[in-house]
Amino acid sequence: MNFTVNARHMEATDSIHEYLDKKVSKLPRYYNNIKEIEVVLDVEGDLSVAEIIAHAKRKRTFVASAKHENIYAAIDGCLDKITQQLRRFKDKVRDHQGPSHEETMGPESA
Repeated sequence: MNFTVNARHMEATDSIHEYLDKKVSKLPRYYNNIKEIEVVLDVEGDLSVAEIIAHAKRKRTFVASAKHENIYAAIDGCLDKITQQLRRFKDKVRDHQGPSHEETMGPESA
């Protein structure tokens, strides 16, 4: 999985890079077909803006953004939004596939 950080109107420090690496590395846990993650950090006036763009297989794109006074809080808010999107999509795909073999056979066959 490729991971890039772009900072606009600000300097992305090493501590921000480490924090993002630690948090973003957990995203494939929610949906494992992620190919690339792009993080965009920006400052608008007094607010810090974080945006996460996750590119998955079959041209699926998940985008989340959050604004907060603190950059770390903006990153956390953005991560909450994108994990919710990924979890919903994974549930949708799993529900679309139908019941498992064990569910269709029932307890009689065991």
